[in-house]
Amino acid sequence: MKKKYSQDEIVNHLKATGYFFQNSEIYGGLSNSWDFGPLGSLIKKNIRDLWWEYFVTKRTNIVPLDSSIICNPSVWKASGHLDNFSDPLIDCKKCKNRFRVDKLINDFLNDSIVNENNTFDDMKKIIAENKINCPNCNNNDWTEIRNFNLMFETYIGTTEGKKSTVYLRPETAQGIFVNFKNIQRTMRKKIPFGVAQIGKSFRNEITPSNFIYRSREFEQMELEYFTNLENEDKDFDSLLQDMENFIIKELGISKDKIKQNEYSKDEIAHYSKKTVDLFFDFPHGWSELCGISNRGNFDLKNHSEHSKKDLEYFDELNNKKYFPSVIEPSMGLDRLVYAALIDAYEVQEIEDDSRIFLSLDKKIAPYRFCVLPLTNKLKNEAKELYEKIVSYGYSCSYDEAGSIGKRYRRQDAIGTYECITFDFDSIENDKKTITIRNRDTMNQETIKIDKFLEELRIKDVHR
Repeated sequence: MKKKYSQDEIVNHLKATGYFFQNSEIYGGLSNSWDFGPLGSLIKKNIRDLWWEYFVTKRTNIVPLDSSIICNPSVWKASGHLDNFSDPLIDCKKCKNRFRVDKLINDFLNDSIVNENNTFDDMKKIIAENKINCPNCNNNDWTEIRNFNLMFETYIGTTEGKKSTVYLRPETAQGIFVNFKNIQRTMRKKIPFGVAQIGKSFRNEITPSNFIYRSREFEQMELEYFTNLENEDKDFDSLLQDMENFIIKELGISKDKIKQNEYSKDEIAHYSKKTVDLFFDFPHGWSELCGISNRGNFDLKNHSEHSKKDLEYFDELNNKKYFPSVIEPSMGLDRLVYAALIDAYEVQEIEDDSRIFLSLDKKIAPYRFCVLPLTNKLKNEAKELYEKIVSYGYSCSYDEAGSIGKRYRRQDAIGTYECITFDFDSIENDKKTITIRNRDTMNQETIKIDKFLEELRIKDVHR
Protein backbone atom coordinates (compact mmCIF):
# COMPACT_ATOMS: atom_id res chain seq x y z
CA MET A 1 0.00 0.00 0.00
CA LYS A 2 1.23 3.48 -0.87
CA LYS A 3 2.29 5.87 1.87
CA LYS A 4 -0.37 8.40 2.87
CA TYR A 5 0.71 12.02 2.49
CA SER A 6 -0.79 15.12 4.10
CA GLN A 7 -3.22 17.38 2.29
CA ASP A 8 -0.89 20.37 2.68
CA GLU A 9 2.04 18.52 1.10
CA ILE A 10 0.01 17.38 -1.90
CA VAL A 11 -1.82 20.69 -2.41
CA ASN A 12 1.39 22.72 -2.18
CA HIS A 13 2.90 20.55 -4.91
CA LEU A 14 -0.18 20.87 -7.12
CA LYS A 15 -0.20 24.65 -6.72
CA ALA A 16 3.53 24.93 -7.41
CA THR A 17 3.39 22.87 -10.60
CA GLY A 18 0.41 24.54 -12.29
CA TYR A 19 -2.47 22.22 -11.47
CA PHE A 20 -4.41 24.75 -9.41
CA PHE A 21 -4.30 28.43 -8.53
CA GLN A 22 -6.06 30.37 -5.80
CA ASN A 23 -9.05 32.12 -7.37
CA SER A 24 -8.58 35.92 -7.64
CA GLU A 25 -5.20 35.57 -5.93
CA ILE A 26 -3.95 39.05 -6.86
CA TYR A 27 -6.93 40.50 -4.93
CA GLY A 28 -6.43 38.35 -1.86
CA GLY A 29 -8.39 35.37 -3.19
CA LEU A 30 -11.90 34.15 -2.53
CA SER A 31 -12.58 31.75 0.31
CA ASN A 32 -12.02 28.14 -0.78
CA SER A 33 -12.27 28.97 -4.48
CA TRP A 34 -9.76 27.48 -6.87
CA ASP A 35 -8.98 27.79 -10.56
CA PHE A 36 -7.85 24.77 -12.55
CA GLY A 37 -4.46 25.71 -13.98
CA PRO A 38 -3.03 24.47 -17.29
CA LEU A 39 -2.28 20.96 -15.98
CA GLY A 40 -5.47 20.79 -13.90
CA SER A 41 -7.48 21.71 -16.97
CA LEU A 42 -5.84 18.92 -18.98
CA ILE A 43 -6.41 16.13 -16.46
CA LYS A 44 -9.96 17.38 -15.92
CA LYS A 45 -10.62 17.20 -19.66
CA ASN A 46 -9.12 13.72 -19.87
CA ILE A 47 -11.32 12.36 -17.07
CA ARG A 48 -14.38 14.11 -18.49
CA ASP A 49 -13.74 12.60 -21.92
CA LEU A 50 -13.17 9.14 -20.47
CA TRP A 51 -16.43 9.29 -18.53
CA TRP A 52 -18.29 10.37 -21.66
CA GLU A 53 -16.80 7.56 -23.72
CA TYR A 54 -17.44 4.96 -21.00
CA PHE A 55 -21.00 5.90 -20.05
CA VAL A 56 -22.34 7.50 -23.24
CA THR A 57 -20.46 6.83 -26.47
CA LYS A 58 -20.18 3.06 -25.97
CA ARG A 59 -23.85 2.57 -25.02
CA THR A 60 -26.65 2.54 -27.56
CA ASN A 61 -29.37 3.40 -25.04
CA ILE A 62 -27.74 6.51 -23.52
CA VAL A 63 -28.26 9.97 -25.04
CA PRO A 64 -26.68 13.32 -24.09
CA LEU A 65 -28.18 16.59 -22.86
CA ASP A 66 -26.81 20.05 -22.14
CA SER A 67 -29.46 21.93 -20.16
CA SER A 68 -29.32 25.53 -18.96
CA ILE A 69 -27.84 26.56 -15.63
CA ILE A 70 -30.72 28.97 -15.02
CA CYS A 71 -34.28 27.73 -15.45
CA ASN A 72 -37.83 28.54 -14.36
CA PRO A 73 -37.88 28.70 -10.52
CA SER A 74 -40.93 26.44 -10.54
CA VAL A 75 -38.52 23.60 -11.33
CA TRP A 76 -36.88 24.04 -7.92
CA LYS A 77 -40.22 24.32 -6.17
CA ALA A 78 -41.39 21.04 -7.66
CA SER A 79 -38.10 19.27 -6.96
CA GLY A 80 -38.20 20.30 -3.29
CA HIS A 81 -35.02 22.37 -3.43
CA LEU A 82 -36.68 25.66 -2.43
CA ASP A 83 -38.22 24.12 0.68
CA ASN A 84 -35.81 21.38 1.65
CA PHE A 85 -32.38 22.04 0.15
CA SER A 86 -30.80 23.50 3.25
CA ASP A 87 -28.25 22.84 5.97
CA PRO A 88 -28.68 23.43 9.72
CA LEU A 89 -26.76 26.56 10.67
CA ILE A 90 -25.49 27.85 14.01
CA ASP A 91 -23.42 30.94 14.93
CA CYS A 92 -21.00 31.52 17.77
CA LYS A 93 -22.17 34.70 19.52
CA LYS A 94 -18.64 35.54 20.68
CA CYS A 95 -16.49 35.29 17.53
CA LYS A 96 -19.38 35.42 15.01
CA ASN A 97 -18.13 32.35 13.14
CA ARG A 98 -20.77 30.25 11.43
CA PHE A 99 -20.93 26.45 11.39
CA ARG A 100 -22.96 23.66 9.85
CA VAL A 101 -24.41 21.94 12.89
CA ASP A 102 -24.19 18.33 11.71
CA LYS A 103 -20.52 18.79 10.76
CA LEU A 104 -19.77 20.59 14.03
CA ILE A 105 -21.19 17.70 16.08
CA ASN A 106 -19.79 14.87 13.96
CA ASP A 107 -16.30 16.40 13.89
CA PHE A 108 -16.33 16.92 17.67
CA LEU A 109 -17.52 13.38 18.43
CA ASN A 110 -15.55 11.85 15.56
CA ASP A 111 -18.67 9.96 14.58
CA SER A 112 -21.40 10.38 11.96
CA ILE A 113 -24.27 10.33 14.44
CA VAL A 114 -26.14 13.30 12.97
CA ASN A 115 -27.85 13.20 9.57
CA GLU A 116 -30.66 15.00 7.76
CA ASN A 117 -33.30 13.15 9.79
CA ASN A 118 -32.23 14.69 13.11
CA THR A 119 -34.40 17.57 14.32
CA PHE A 120 -33.08 20.90 15.59
CA ASP A 121 -34.03 19.82 19.12
CA ASP A 122 -32.01 16.61 18.69
CA MET A 123 -28.92 18.55 17.65
CA LYS A 124 -29.35 21.21 20.34
CA LYS A 125 -29.52 18.47 22.98
CA ILE A 126 -26.36 16.76 21.66
CA ILE A 127 -24.44 20.07 21.76
CA ALA A 128 -25.54 20.70 25.35
CA GLU A 129 -24.92 17.17 26.65
CA ASN A 130 -21.45 16.98 25.12
CA LYS A 131 -20.50 20.57 25.97
CA ILE A 132 -19.47 21.28 22.38
CA ASN A 133 -17.62 24.59 22.22
CA CYS A 134 -16.82 26.81 19.27
CA PRO A 135 -13.78 25.36 17.43
CA ASN A 136 -12.57 28.89 16.76
CA CYS A 137 -12.74 30.62 20.17
CA ASN A 138 -13.65 27.73 22.54
CA ASN A 139 -16.72 29.56 23.92
CA ASN A 140 -20.06 27.88 24.45
CA ASP A 141 -22.45 30.66 23.51
CA TRP A 142 -24.51 29.60 20.50
CA THR A 143 -27.39 31.11 18.56
CA GLU A 144 -30.49 29.08 17.85
CA ILE A 145 -30.17 26.54 15.04
CA ARG A 146 -31.83 27.58 11.79
CA ASN A 147 -32.07 26.43 8.19
CA PHE A 148 -29.76 27.92 5.58
CA ASN A 149 -30.84 27.37 1.96
CA LEU A 150 -27.93 26.39 -0.27
CA MET A 151 -29.40 27.81 -3.48
CA PHE A 152 -27.58 30.75 -5.09
CA GLU A 153 -30.06 33.51 -5.96
CA THR A 154 -29.78 35.87 -8.90
CA TYR A 155 -32.21 37.99 -10.93
CA ILE A 156 -33.45 38.33 -14.48
CA GLY A 157 -35.07 41.43 -15.93
CA THR A 158 -33.86 44.99 -16.44
CA THR A 159 -36.59 47.15 -14.90
CA GLU A 160 -36.31 47.94 -11.20
CA GLY A 161 -39.21 46.39 -9.32
CA LYS A 162 -39.91 43.92 -12.08
CA LYS A 163 -36.91 41.69 -11.64
CA SER A 164 -37.60 38.03 -11.04
CA THR A 165 -35.65 35.85 -8.64
CA VAL A 166 -34.05 32.81 -10.26
CA TYR A 167 -31.44 30.34 -9.04
CA LEU A 168 -28.19 28.82 -10.19
CA ARG A 169 -28.80 25.10 -10.42
CA PRO A 170 -27.57 23.05 -7.43
CA GLU A 171 -27.52 19.86 -9.54
CA THR A 172 -27.75 18.92 -13.20
CA ALA A 173 -30.38 16.19 -12.75
CA GLN A 174 -33.50 18.39 -12.87
CA GLY A 175 -32.68 19.60 -16.38
CA ILE A 176 -32.94 15.98 -17.46
CA PHE A 177 -36.22 15.30 -15.66
CA VAL A 178 -38.06 18.31 -17.09
CA ASN A 179 -36.92 17.27 -20.58
CA PHE A 180 -37.83 13.61 -20.15
CA LYS A 181 -40.80 13.64 -22.52
CA ASN A 182 -38.98 15.74 -25.15
CA ILE A 183 -36.01 13.36 -25.15
CA GLN A 184 -38.08 10.19 -25.16
CA ARG A 185 -40.26 11.44 -28.02
CA THR A 186 -37.57 12.90 -30.30
CA MET A 187 -35.04 10.10 -29.78
CA ARG A 188 -37.77 7.43 -29.95
CA LYS A 189 -36.35 5.71 -26.88
CA LYS A 190 -37.95 2.80 -25.13
CA ILE A 191 -37.34 1.97 -21.49
CA PRO A 192 -34.74 1.25 -20.29
CA PHE A 193 -32.72 4.23 -21.50
CA GLY A 194 -30.55 6.90 -19.94
CA VAL A 195 -29.75 10.59 -20.32
CA ALA A 196 -26.25 11.86 -19.51
CA GLN A 197 -25.13 15.37 -18.71
CA ILE A 198 -21.91 17.06 -17.64
CA GLY A 199 -22.08 20.59 -16.29
CA LYS A 200 -21.47 23.12 -13.54
CA SER A 201 -23.55 23.18 -10.36
CA PHE A 202 -23.56 25.71 -7.53
CA ARG A 203 -24.18 25.35 -3.81
CA ASN A 204 -23.73 28.07 -1.21
CA GLU A 205 -21.89 25.77 1.18
CA ILE A 206 -21.62 27.05 4.75
CA THR A 207 -18.25 25.41 5.31
CA PRO A 208 -16.43 24.69 2.04
CA SER A 209 -13.35 22.71 2.97
CA ASN A 210 -10.52 20.35 2.14
CA PHE A 211 -9.24 22.09 -0.97
CA ILE A 212 -11.48 21.27 -3.97
CA TYR A 213 -13.27 18.44 -2.14
CA ARG A 214 -16.14 20.67 -1.06
CA SER A 215 -16.59 23.95 -2.91
CA ARG A 216 -19.38 26.28 -3.97
CA GLU A 217 -18.87 25.76 -7.70
CA PHE A 218 -18.21 22.29 -9.10
CA GLU A 219 -18.74 20.12 -12.15
CA GLN A 220 -21.02 17.09 -12.14
CA MET A 221 -21.17 14.07 -14.44
CA GLU A 222 -24.62 12.57 -14.03
CA LEU A 223 -26.64 9.84 -15.64
CA GLU A 224 -30.38 9.43 -15.12
CA TYR A 225 -31.32 5.89 -16.11
CA PHE A 226 -35.04 5.36 -16.65
CA THR A 227 -36.21 1.83 -15.96
CA ASN A 228 -39.16 -0.06 -14.47
CA LEU A 229 -39.95 -1.61 -11.09
CA GLU A 230 -39.14 -5.12 -12.26
CA ASN A 231 -35.57 -4.21 -13.26
CA GLU A 232 -34.62 -1.33 -10.99
CA ASP A 233 -32.61 -3.44 -8.52
CA LYS A 234 -30.69 -5.22 -11.29
CA ASP A 235 -29.98 -1.93 -13.08
CA PHE A 236 -28.87 -0.34 -9.80
CA ASP A 237 -26.33 -3.10 -9.13
CA SER A 238 -25.08 -3.06 -12.72
CA LEU A 239 -24.50 0.70 -12.76
CA LEU A 240 -22.85 0.63 -9.33
CA GLN A 241 -20.40 -1.95 -10.68
CA ASP A 242 -19.83 0.25 -13.75
CA MET A 243 -18.96 3.19 -11.50
CA GLU A 244 -16.44 1.17 -9.53
CA ASN A 245 -14.91 -0.25 -12.73
CA PHE A 246 -14.61 3.23 -14.19
CA ILE A 247 -12.74 4.54 -11.16
CA ILE A 248 -10.40 1.58 -10.78
CA LYS A 249 -9.89 0.31 -14.33
CA GLU A 250 -10.29 3.47 -16.43
CA LEU A 251 -8.85 6.09 -14.09
CA GLY A 252 -6.32 3.74 -12.53
CA ILE A 253 -7.14 4.68 -8.91
CA SER A 254 -5.96 2.10 -6.35
CA LYS A 255 -8.62 -0.45 -5.47
CA ASP A 256 -7.61 -0.46 -1.79
CA LYS A 257 -8.50 3.24 -1.54
CA ILE A 258 -12.12 2.65 -2.61
CA LYS A 259 -14.92 1.17 -0.53
CA GLN A 260 -18.71 1.03 -0.71
CA ASN A 261 -21.00 2.57 1.88
CA GLU A 262 -24.69 1.72 1.77
CA TYR A 263 -26.93 3.97 3.85
CA SER A 264 -29.82 2.92 6.04
CA LYS A 265 -33.36 4.15 5.38
CA ASP A 266 -32.90 6.74 8.15
CA GLU A 267 -29.82 8.23 6.50
CA ILE A 268 -30.84 8.62 2.86
CA ALA A 269 -32.66 11.50 1.16
CA HIS A 270 -36.43 11.51 1.41
CA TYR A 271 -36.87 10.72 -2.29
CA SER A 272 -34.39 7.83 -2.37
CA LYS A 273 -35.27 4.15 -2.15
CA LYS A 274 -31.63 3.13 -1.93
CA THR A 275 -28.30 4.99 -1.90
CA VAL A 276 -24.76 3.68 -2.06
CA ASP A 277 -21.69 5.92 -2.03
CA LEU A 278 -18.18 5.02 -3.08
CA PHE A 279 -15.76 6.36 -0.49
CA PHE A 280 -12.12 7.30 -1.11
CA ASP A 281 -9.30 7.48 1.41
CA PHE A 282 -8.62 11.23 1.23
CA PRO A 283 -5.92 12.86 3.42
CA HIS A 284 -8.75 14.16 5.64
CA GLY A 285 -10.16 10.61 5.98
CA TRP A 286 -12.58 8.27 4.22
CA SER A 287 -15.16 10.48 2.49
CA GLU A 288 -17.72 10.33 -0.29
CA LEU A 289 -16.22 10.31 -3.77
CA CYS A 290 -19.39 9.63 -5.77
CA GLY A 291 -22.69 7.85 -5.36
CA ILE A 292 -25.69 6.14 -6.90
CA SER A 293 -29.33 6.43 -5.87
CA ASN A 294 -32.59 4.78 -6.78
CA ARG A 295 -34.76 7.90 -6.90
CA GLY A 296 -37.90 5.90 -7.66
CA ASN A 297 -40.49 7.95 -9.59
CA PHE A 298 -40.30 10.94 -7.23
CA ASP A 299 -38.95 13.47 -9.71
CA LEU A 300 -41.09 12.74 -12.76
CA LYS A 301 -44.22 12.40 -10.63
CA ASN A 302 -43.61 15.70 -8.82
CA HIS A 303 -42.85 17.62 -12.01
CA SER A 304 -45.95 16.15 -13.61
CA GLU A 305 -48.12 17.26 -10.69
CA HIS A 306 -46.67 20.78 -10.49
CA SER A 307 -46.53 21.47 -14.24
CA LYS A 308 -49.86 19.76 -15.02
CA LYS A 309 -48.07 18.02 -17.92
CA ASP A 310 -48.21 14.29 -18.44
CA LEU A 311 -44.71 12.89 -17.92
CA GLU A 312 -45.73 9.25 -17.78
CA TYR A 313 -44.15 6.73 -20.10
CA PHE A 314 -46.44 4.75 -22.40
CA ASP A 315 -45.46 1.10 -22.63
CA GLU A 316 -46.73 0.00 -26.04
CA LEU A 317 -45.96 -3.65 -25.40
CA ASN A 318 -48.18 -3.85 -22.30
CA ASN A 319 -50.48 -0.99 -23.29
CA LYS A 320 -50.06 0.88 -20.01
CA LYS A 321 -48.69 4.18 -18.69
CA TYR A 322 -46.46 4.66 -15.66
CA PHE A 323 -43.81 6.88 -14.13
CA PRO A 324 -40.44 5.15 -14.62
CA SER A 325 -38.04 4.49 -11.80
CA VAL A 326 -34.79 6.43 -12.04
CA ILE A 327 -31.34 5.11 -11.18
CA GLU A 328 -28.85 7.97 -10.80
CA PRO A 329 -25.08 7.39 -10.85
CA SER A 330 -23.57 10.79 -10.01
CA MET A 331 -19.89 11.71 -10.06
CA GLY A 332 -18.26 14.99 -9.13
CA LEU A 333 -15.56 15.70 -11.69
CA ASP A 334 -13.55 17.91 -9.31
CA ARG A 335 -13.47 15.19 -6.65
CA LEU A 336 -12.37 12.57 -9.17
CA VAL A 337 -9.51 14.82 -10.29
CA TYR A 338 -8.48 15.36 -6.67
CA ALA A 339 -8.69 11.65 -5.81
CA ALA A 340 -6.64 10.67 -8.86
CA LEU A 341 -3.92 13.18 -7.96
CA ILE A 342 -3.85 12.10 -4.29
CA ASP A 343 -3.58 8.46 -5.32
CA ALA A 344 -0.77 9.27 -7.79
CA TYR A 345 1.38 11.46 -5.51
CA GLU A 346 4.62 9.77 -4.46
CA VAL A 347 7.99 10.77 -3.05
CA GLN A 348 10.78 8.36 -3.92
CA GLU A 349 14.19 8.28 -2.27
CA ILE A 350 17.01 7.74 -4.77
CA GLU A 351 20.43 7.32 -3.12
CA ASP A 352 21.18 10.77 -1.66
CA ASP A 353 18.36 12.42 -3.55
CA SER A 354 14.60 12.18 -3.87
CA ARG A 355 12.03 12.85 -6.53
CA ILE A 356 8.32 13.70 -6.49
CA PHE A 357 6.31 12.06 -9.20
CA LEU A 358 2.65 11.60 -10.06
CA SER A 359 2.00 8.00 -11.14
CA LEU A 360 -1.11 8.92 -13.11
CA ASP A 361 -2.63 6.43 -15.50
CA LYS A 362 -1.44 7.27 -19.02
CA LYS A 363 -5.07 7.83 -20.11
CA ILE A 364 -5.54 10.74 -17.70
CA ALA A 365 -2.03 12.19 -17.32
CA PRO A 366 -1.89 15.79 -18.61
CA TYR A 367 0.76 14.72 -21.09
CA ARG A 368 1.29 11.24 -22.52
CA PHE A 369 4.72 12.27 -23.85
CA CYS A 370 7.25 15.05 -23.60
CA VAL A 371 9.87 15.60 -26.30
CA LEU A 372 13.27 16.69 -24.93
CA PRO A 373 16.02 17.75 -27.38
CA LEU A 374 19.41 16.91 -25.89
CA THR A 375 20.79 20.29 -27.01
CA ASN A 376 19.38 23.41 -28.64
CA LYS A 377 21.14 22.41 -31.87
CA LEU A 378 18.52 19.65 -32.22
CA LYS A 379 15.44 21.69 -31.36
CA ASN A 380 14.13 22.11 -34.93
CA GLU A 381 14.19 18.37 -35.65
CA ALA A 382 12.82 17.62 -32.16
CA LYS A 383 9.89 19.98 -32.77
CA GLU A 384 9.13 18.13 -36.01
CA LEU A 385 8.83 14.90 -33.98
CA TYR A 386 6.62 16.71 -31.46
CA GLU A 387 4.31 17.88 -34.26
CA LYS A 388 4.02 14.35 -35.65
CA ILE A 389 3.09 12.96 -32.22
CA VAL A 390 0.31 15.49 -31.65
CA SER A 391 -0.94 14.94 -35.21
CA TYR A 392 -1.79 11.37 -34.15
CA GLY A 393 -3.99 12.70 -31.36
CA TYR A 394 -1.65 12.23 -28.39
CA SER A 395 -1.12 14.85 -25.70
CA CYS A 396 2.50 15.91 -25.76
CA SER A 397 4.63 18.72 -24.36
CA TYR A 398 8.01 20.06 -25.40
CA ASP A 399 10.80 21.07 -23.01
CA GLU A 400 14.25 22.38 -23.97
CA ALA A 401 15.24 24.37 -20.85
CA GLY A 402 17.84 22.99 -18.41
CA SER A 403 19.83 19.80 -18.09
CA ILE A 404 18.23 16.56 -19.22
CA GLY A 405 18.16 15.31 -15.61
CA LYS A 406 16.30 18.39 -14.39
CA ARG A 407 13.85 18.09 -17.25
CA TYR A 408 13.16 14.45 -16.35
CA ARG A 409 12.43 15.48 -12.76
CA ARG A 410 10.19 18.30 -13.92
CA GLN A 411 8.12 15.98 -16.11
CA ASP A 412 7.96 13.33 -13.37
CA ALA A 413 6.61 15.94 -10.97
CA ILE A 414 3.68 16.83 -13.25
CA GLY A 415 2.88 13.23 -14.17
CA THR A 416 4.05 13.05 -17.80
CA TYR A 417 3.96 9.36 -18.61
CA GLU A 418 7.00 9.08 -20.92
CA CYS A 419 9.84 11.37 -21.91
CA ILE A 420 11.36 11.14 -25.39
CA THR A 421 14.99 12.22 -25.61
CA PHE A 422 15.96 13.44 -29.06
CA ASP A 423 19.75 13.21 -29.37
CA PHE A 424 22.36 13.12 -32.15
CA ASP A 425 21.55 9.47 -32.89
CA SER A 426 18.08 10.72 -33.85
CA ILE A 427 19.44 12.48 -36.91
CA GLU A 428 22.09 9.93 -37.96
CA ASN A 429 20.90 8.31 -41.20
CA ASP A 430 21.97 4.82 -40.16
CA LYS A 431 20.41 5.13 -36.69
CA LYS A 432 17.46 7.55 -36.45
CA THR A 433 16.62 6.48 -32.90
CA ILE A 434 15.10 8.11 -29.83
CA THR A 435 15.30 7.16 -26.17
CA ILE A 436 12.03 6.73 -24.28
CA ARG A 437 12.07 6.97 -20.49
CA ASN A 438 9.20 5.65 -18.35
CA ARG A 439 8.10 7.92 -15.50
CA ASP A 440 7.38 5.22 -12.89
CA THR A 441 10.28 2.83 -13.45
CA MET A 442 12.76 5.33 -14.94
CA ASN A 443 13.73 2.55 -17.38
CA GLN A 444 14.92 3.71 -20.79
CA GLU A 445 14.36 2.12 -24.18
CA THR A 446 15.99 3.00 -27.49
CA ILE A 447 13.71 2.64 -30.49
CA LYS A 448 13.72 3.57 -34.16
CA ILE A 449 11.73 6.76 -34.82
CA ASP A 450 9.85 5.17 -37.72
CA LYS A 451 8.80 2.20 -35.59
CA PHE A 452 7.68 4.48 -32.76
CA LEU A 453 5.59 6.65 -35.09
CA GLU A 454 4.02 3.59 -36.68
CA GLU A 455 2.98 2.38 -33.22
CA LEU A 456 1.40 5.76 -32.59
CA ARG A 457 -0.38 5.71 -35.93
CA ILE A 458 -2.03 2.37 -35.22
CA LYS A 459 -2.64 3.32 -31.52
CA ASP A 460 -0.46 0.46 -30.32
CA VAL A 461 1.82 1.99 -27.67
CA HIS A 462 2.09 -0.54 -24.86
CA ARG A 463 5.08 0.67 -22.87
